[in-house]
Amino acid sequence: MEYKKLNNGIEIPMVGFGTWDVRGKEGVSCIRQAIDLGYRLIDTAIMYGNEKEVGQAVRSSGADRGELFVTDKINSPYASYEKTRKAVDHCLAETGLDYIDLILIHEPYGAYKEMYRALEEAYEAGKVRAIGISNINRRLYDALLKECRIQPVLNQVECHVYYPQLTYQKYLQDHGTVMQSWAPFTEGRRKIFDEPILKEIASAHGKTSAQIALKYLVQNGIPVIPKSSKASRMKENLDLFDFELSQSELSSIQKLDGGNSLFGWYGE
Repeated sequence: MEYKKLNNGIEIPMVGFGTWDVRGKEGVSCIRQAIDLGYRLIDTAIMYGNEKEVGQAVRSSGADRGELFVTDKINSPYASYEKTRKAVDHCLAETGLDYIDLILIHEPYGAYKEMYRALEEAYEAGKVRAIGISNINRRLYDALLKECRIQPVLNQVECHVYYPQLTYQKYLQDHGTVMQSWAPFTEGRRKIFDEPILKEIASAHGKTSAQIALKYLVQNGIPVIPKSSKASRMKENLDLFDFELSQSELSSIQKLDGGNSLFGWYGE
């Protein structure tokens, strides 16, 4: 596994495990399996309704807690300063963990600045190791920077080969915030695994088109959080660090960038 250092000095795995539809006993087993296979970042959210499963899997995995990175996200029912303060305690109680590694504001709610102020307090109280944002565009990001006391370590946004947002990534990076990709496979919005450019490059490296899609982002310095319940695909998504894409290959993939969100989010 490779890691990326955040602006407060802690490191985040470049490949994480997404859990948006993983629930129940099967969900716990699935997350445990991911940890056993080598995943060290587990991404959850209040909205997903599976924080208990994530916490149970983490606690029972046998892995050192210090080696695992748990991300949680706070959504609209908690969109105020006071409610976000309670949401942090909710996340800790639901997961049963002593701390959350990273908590994000899930979407650009009208009260996002107030919510972020509550996250700053949670960070200072040691309840979380890092705080950040998700789906926040440049205008809202700039507005937050003018008022926040603690720089967001990360902005989790839509990011895939058809909309990699590399210009926004550089802007965030220049201001000390890492951009992380959700939906690196487009969540079915495009037939990314059948993309000819990806298949051709995959064949040259003895990899799959899925691995090339992830590698393109990772090699550009963007951590990814793919999701799969199949062990074979879980392993495949982790197997990205024994090859490099050439500049020519990177340029070919970059041509897939259509400049438009597939989900209605706009990062720039």
